[in-house]
Amino acid sequence: MAAKEGPTLEYTPTWVVAVVCSVIVAISLAVERLLHYTGKYLKKKNQKPLFQALQKIKEELMLLGFISLLLTVFQSRIEKLCISENLAKEWLPCKLRDASSSSSTTTHFQTLFTSFIPGRLLAEATTTPKEYCAKMEGKVPLLSLTALHHLHIFIFVLAVVHVTFCALTILFGGAKIRQWKHWEDSVFKKENNPEEVLKTNFTQVQDHDFIRNRFLGIGKDSALLGWVHSFFKQFYGSVTKTDYLTMRLGFIMTHCRGNPQFNFHKYMIRAFEADFRKVVGISWYLWLFVVIFLLLNVAGLHAYFWIAFIPFILLLALGTKLEHVIIQLANEIAEKHVAIAGDLVVQPSDDHFWFHRPQIVLLLIHIILFQNSFELAFFFWIWGQYGFDSCIMGEIGYIIPRLVIGVFIQFVCSYSTLPLYAIVTQMGSSFKKAIFEEHIQEGLVGWARTAKKNKGLRKAANGSTTTTTTRGSTTHASGQMSPKETTPLAIQMSEASAMEEGNAGEIAAATLYSGHR
Repeated sequence: MAAKEGPTLEYTPTWVVAVVCSVIVAISLAVERLLHYTGKYLKKKNQKPLFQALQKIKEELMLLGFISLLLTVFQSRIEKLCISENLAKEWLPCKLRDASSSSSTTTHFQTLFTSFIPGRLLAEATTTPKEYCAKMEGKVPLLSLTALHHLHIFIFVLAVVHVTFCALTILFGGAKIRQWKHWEDSVFKKENNPEEVLKTNFTQVQDHDFIRNRFLGIGKDSALLGWVHSFFKQFYGSVTKTDYLTMRLGFIMTHCRGNPQFNFHKYMIRAFEADFRKVVGISWYLWLFVVIFLLLNVAGLHAYFWIAFIPFILLLALGTKLEHVIIQLANEIAEKHVAIAGDLVVQPSDDHFWFHRPQIVLLLIHIILFQNSFELAFFFWIWGQYGFDSCIMGEIGYIIPRLVIGVFIQFVCSYSTLPLYAIVTQMGSSFKKAIFEEHIQEGLVGWARTAKKNKGLRKAANGSTTTTTTRGSTTHASGQMSPKETTPLAIQMSEASAMEEGNAGEIAAATLYSGHR
């Protein structure tokens, strides 16, 4: 068997081994240094969420390396697992009559793309050794070395494509969100204008741009029209200036009423970047999807054509739902008020989201991006490994729609769904910890731990009294601080107590007194 596969290292020139190892080590060190300096740059720029996302990518690469190691170590043992010939002919991606043409296609269409894949540096046998299973009548290997090697390459391509596409999607979506900064700046200019501050507004609800663009009436017909409007709205002008300013004011009046100059755009960017590290990873249930998809790749089913519609439908449903949340916010105001003294303020609530959980939106985006990456990675892998005319690629009538759907998902998710997600998910009943700067978050965690340890002592010392004295600072039972209690120490103690109790109102009050922007 060794003679068929070629000489071992015992009979390989040492200079060949040294050159190959040098190339592999050089490429690995270059990638490692690139990730290292990227991490240092992000830390220097105080981009901790993006740094954590980079760490997540490193974890995925480590997992990929471990999978590669397992495939390499156990490849000879896997080959010695034998199954019956009849069982080996069931559930094939290509029909047996296409086997000869497929092998010739593979020979002619091997591309430079796969030749540079690290997995190709492993031993790939030109002929599959069958001696072990051939000794048993009617038995064949469970998986040949060639098939195992191709599976190895596919896992590598999937990981690379998923990380790349997620990064591009987040970058484009983030660029779109940063275009809204001039809307935030316009608010500060207005609030710093003395004439605007002294002016008292009396808003006719029906005449407000937000209501006119989003409120479509009352009744079953208007409800259906609202869903139709939401479906098409996600493709053009998904978030307007009026939408942004109205939802911004609703967030501030709900969570930090005492700080009207709160920088909502900066908070939204921080929250968006913090969620990125969750999207870029490949969770265990996504690997389960990979196994199921590979199982369904049977000749004649065109499984990958139908699977392409899963992220497509999820994306359209998600975009429609996010747009409809904005319509619900407008409906609540229009149905209750005719005129309002002051600016129009919406009321954020978890009730507007599926199962009252805004977090489901992030989970769906995670699934959408992965499934779309899987579709495109599978296409690139087949194209590079077997050629475009391979039987496993499928008919041209099924290939083109899959590619069109994949490109559509990437574009819409980047420029519409992700910006919608970034602002609409802030319309829940609670806010994210990204509302605080990173150094404040770390301080809060420390104070919360200290407060938790001292909670029992404080209760024992105070008994039934309504005030607590801690190092000269006083925090009332109502959770509010008097003007004398606005020292930095009192502020931090109030923030720590609020975090310990999970009281959003107290945290917002602490934000007010700390002057957080």
